[in-house]
Amino acid sequence: MKKTIIAVGLSSIIALTGCATNKNKDQDQGMGPNNNADNPTNVNNPTQYYDEDYRNHDNKSDDFGFTRTNKTTIKGRNISNKTATVDREQLADIISTLSVQLPNVNDAATLVTDEEVLVVYDTNTKNRTDTADQVKRTAMSIVPRYYHVYVSDDPTLAQNVENFATLQSDSKGVDYTIEETIKRMLKSPQGHKMSDVENENGEMVNDKRDHHDNIQQKTDNF
Repeated sequence: MKKTIIAVGLSSIIALTGCATNKNKDQDQGMGPNNNADNPTNVNNPTQYYDEDYRNHDNKSDDFGFTRTNKTTIKGRNISNKTATVDREQLADIISTLSVQLPNVNDAATLVTDEEVLVVYDTNTKNRTDTADQVKRTAMSIVPRYYHVYVSDDPTLAQNVENFATLQSDSKGVDYTIEETIKRMLKSPQGHKMSDVENENGEMVNDKRDHHDNIQQKTDNF
């Protein structure tokens, strides 16, 4: 009887050890609960191919967001050549929604282009510069960092911004019209400088390559 019990015990230990070994091998090969053999992942090797999908397709607002990728080829797709895109209308909606939650901001109209954000807001603030800075930095925190942000507390410009709603980046004359609108917006406070090397709108100081660099100077002399 003792020999039988010992034999069964050893068999169980060997079986469990085998399962653990297979489990570790699966994990090393990226075969965890969120992976399969065609989608290998190895978090200990940052050069390993990976393309995780943790999305909760219920789209609950309290879910965290997570993605991870690197410059390599995944399933024949060259990630390094992938063009990143953003939903500009959704960004504009988020900026407007957050702006009206700021103190003394009653209304906000936001336009997001391919490289600029224009925010016109109505306010009863006693400190126009600080409020402008709050609105501007709110927008800056939402869009990619290469964007320039222009704000105005002149509510009459809200319609000018709204007129761009049906246009596209390649619409005829749109660049000129946007620049003319920005000139008018720059007559309003733009808040404080973003940094020692960036002006109030997030433009690099003395960067002549930027086609908005001289707008402020032209406006000051207007």
